Amino acid sequence: MTKVTTDIIIEFPNGEIVLAKRGNPPHKGKWGLPGGMVEEDETVEQAAIREAKEETGLDIQLVRMVGVFSKPNRDPRGHYVSVVFHAVPVGGKLKADSDAAEVKKTKDYTKLKLAFDHNEILTLFTNTKIYV
Repeated sequence: MTKVTTDIIIEFPNGEIVLAKRGNPPHKGKWGLPGGMVEEDETVEQAAIREAKEETGLDIQLVRMVGVFSKPNRDPRGHYVSVVFHAVPVGGKLKADSDAAEVKKTKDYTKLKLAFDHNEILTLFTNTKIYV
């Protein structure tokens, strides 16, 4: 069965983005975008806001949808379709929580081998960035 998830590119005004070190398999110990499963009673937007708070401690405002990533092999656990959002922090304090072992802000994610297809997601985000 296909599962729906959400990933969030949380970007600070200086261009830093938030990455979370995975505390659980798969890809335990690797960095990736905050995100997780959409629950039965919520929209993908609500899930993104909830997951950002649970994993990073940040309150966010969604800016736009970056895309939908649905390659059947993007997650070793099965077919997970991710709706990816660009967001900005509007409150809270950056701290690891939930299943994130650690969180950090960085401008240079290109030197990291990120979990899942998050390198591909961030490359698309960078190449299609809308400046407001």
